[in-house]
Amino acid sequence: MLDKRYNAEEIEKKWQKFWEKNKLYKFDSKSKKPIYSIDTPPPYASSGHLHIGHALHYTQFEIIARFRRMKGYNVHFPPCFDNNGLPTEKYVEEKFKISKADTTRAEFRKLCLKESRDIEKAYSDKVFKRLGHSYDWDLMYTTIDSEAQKVSQFSFVDLHEKGHVYRAEEPTLWCPHHQTALAQAELEGVDRNTTLNYIYFELVDGGKIEIATTRPELLPACVGIFVHPEDKRYKKLVGKKAVVPLFGQKVKIMKDEHVDMEFGSGIVMICTFGDTNDIEWWKKYKLELKVCVTKDGELNELAGKYKGMKFTEAKQAIIGDIDKEGLLIKQEKLQQNVNTCWRCNTPVEFIVTKQWFIKALDFKKELIKQGRKINWYPDFYRVRYEDWTKNLGWDWCISRQRFYGVPMPIWYCKDCGKEVVAEKSELPIDPTIKKPSKKCKCGSDKFEAENDVFDTWMTSSMSPEISVRWLENPKEFKNRFPISLRPQSHDIIRTWAFYTILKSYLHFNEIPWKDIALGTYILDDKGKGMHKSKGNVVWTHEVLENYDVDTLRYWVGTATWGEDLAFKENDLIAGRKFLTKLWNASRFVLMHLEGYSPKKVELELMDKWLLSKMNKVIKEATDNFMKYNTSVSKKAVEQFFWHDLCDNYLEIVKSALYNEEDSTRKESAKYILYYSLLNVLKLIAPIIPHISEEIYQKYYAEQEGDKSVHISEWPKYEEKLIDKNAEEIGNIVIDVVSAVRRYKTGKGLSLKTELNKLVIECDKKLEEDLKKTFDDLKGTLKVEEIEFGKGKEKVGKVKISIFE
Repeated sequence: MLDKRYNAEEIEKKWQKFWEKNKLYKFDSKSKKPIYSIDTPPPYASSGHLHIGHALHYTQFEIIARFRRMKGYNVHFPPCFDNNGLPTEKYVEEKFKISKADTTRAEFRKLCLKESRDIEKAYSDKVFKRLGHSYDWDLMYTTIDSEAQKVSQFSFVDLHEKGHVYRAEEPTLWCPHHQTALAQAELEGVDRNTTLNYIYFELVDGGKIEIATTRPELLPACVGIFVHPEDKRYKKLVGKKAVVPLFGQKVKIMKDEHVDMEFGSGIVMICTFGDTNDIEWWKKYKLELKVCVTKDGELNELAGKYKGMKFTEAKQAIIGDIDKEGLLIKQEKLQQNVNTCWRCNTPVEFIVTKQWFIKALDFKKELIKQGRKINWYPDFYRVRYEDWTKNLGWDWCISRQRFYGVPMPIWYCKDCGKEVVAEKSELPIDPTIKKPSKKCKCGSDKFEAENDVFDTWMTSSMSPEISVRWLENPKEFKNRFPISLRPQSHDIIRTWAFYTILKSYLHFNEIPWKDIALGTYILDDKGKGMHKSKGNVVWTHEVLENYDVDTLRYWVGTATWGEDLAFKENDLIAGRKFLTKLWNASRFVLMHLEGYSPKKVELELMDKWLLSKMNKVIKEATDNFMKYNTSVSKKAVEQFFWHDLCDNYLEIVKSALYNEEDSTRKESAKYILYYSLLNVLKLIAPIIPHISEEIYQKYYAEQEGDKSVHISEWPKYEEKLIDKNAEEIGNIVIDVVSAVRRYKTGKGLSLKTELNKLVIECDKKLEEDLKKTFDDLKGTLKVEEIEFGKGKEKVGKVKISIFE
């Protein structure tokens, strides 16, 4: 017998210990079951807590893991943590108020590693285990552990051998705050208000031209001026030279068809470098390279008296001096989309540095084809992936000028300057600690280690290979690759999804996963993205102080994959109500099933009605779980349980259940209640696992013989049990019951008030079937006599008359 009240805290702890003790979710490498593998997203170890959006996202696909396990799959579901790279560095810098300039590389790395380990434990204990997540904890990995570093470095060495990696001195996207190179995918476009300044440039042979710019601080690096060849206003200027105001360098005026004649004055200055147009024209016309920006975002000696100024300060000072010189014509307000570092929101610059790149531009068509081999849920996100791939402008910059991360396994010969890449057998390796195992081809044994580390996505893009132990067991890897599912957020399609597809193609000419499902994106209660930097986050551990785990998980079950969802605490109330209803209804049913073992019986028409509806729900829930439509599955099960089972069927069979005499009606009702509640528990168990387990263990575990509901067999859809006629008649019965109850309520009568007679008017073909339900109707409605005749009130397909 279930307790009167559901004690969530006690029950959650009890079953979590039970699951862990019995290794219920352990992946069995020797099993013959089909494998279902999940490429788990590793959360950044960059905060002591995870907000409610993380709880939502990670629980969404954990629900899928539970479903697949019950469907008979051997589920490979590793927990993991991303404790490698900039996010961890940023967290350590902010927490300890230090920068990499204040300490040694070794000390800083040690501090990062310690902090990330502490955060991993906090995430594990306070969030994932607390939420009842069914990981195999023996499979856990982090992106900085030895095996992950080995895979990341092996990937680099392998791609280097295949000719897909190169080093170049190029204008590189640069974050002045983090002082490191960035990849195109790490940019975030932000709309900002700025000023368009119209400035006079004097011509060498006399006269003036007007140029509009938002970046006057780059005037020291101006190397050219362009006009459109079709612009009649400026055709005579081509070939002449102009003098850059304040700085005095003479630059040539040229023509190019990509000049926008409608923007500003229609004349464009080229500086090295303000944007991608500057880079393209600089390369195309072999212009001089002038660098006026330092790596920390200040102007250098090329800027003269403005040296040492940050951009904002320099912009104001230079415009002020231009105005004093009488060269400032006018200023206009302008909204401009500025590329910023997506981690710190600092506007990025282009700095000429030597960096390592993986070729991506050469494989655009192939990568689009690979994307089309993958099942996208929802499918429209594939278009976003394809658009990103088509519009990609640069190869992937993979080197980072940071302390903490996976070391790049490279040395440079001090004599000839050639790079020496580590042997695969030497990995993982830190080139700052170990030397190459052999001499350079030139014969020298003098080397300088590469101090850069990999972009964190270099490792994260190998998460499928890391999770299924590519290098540890290549034979098993072939059997488990591609992975079944990559769950992720839609905002990192351009990074994690793209880079993983790229790597899988370059290494294996294979897709990394069969399915990619884009989770729900969390918003605050005002519809804004939830971010720690905005101060609008709701912390998971704080929510769990006021609500039990299954209530929160029920809310997760309402979320639609691929869509945005605003978190409103009131939405949790619905989950609490459902759990209470499930507990109370189960308590009632199990009270009547005490000592009962199911056996075949002759079913009544209303039994067939519920059985038919239940099978439809099994099919609907199963089909939608398979397509990651968990919210549709949950809603279908909830509707069946709450309305068909509780509101209608239970009310109809109550009189038979309370009848002290055993009867065939009582037995058939028990039979249906046994299987309908069992199937409800199974269908809802992936979403609310604790309460489902408690109810299952109180009665069904002994009857069914399974150790847990979570490793029991998923309900099977049986088409032969679909009975359209029973559903039609049953629906009429429900309509009649509702109408009679409305009548009693309207008259101020108790629902238990006895009625003298109920007259039903219907087609002759319905009479025979409806007669089969008279006993149920009499018991439910407390009516002494039911007959066919003339009815007054239309109720669905019939008319009825009621006599007190």
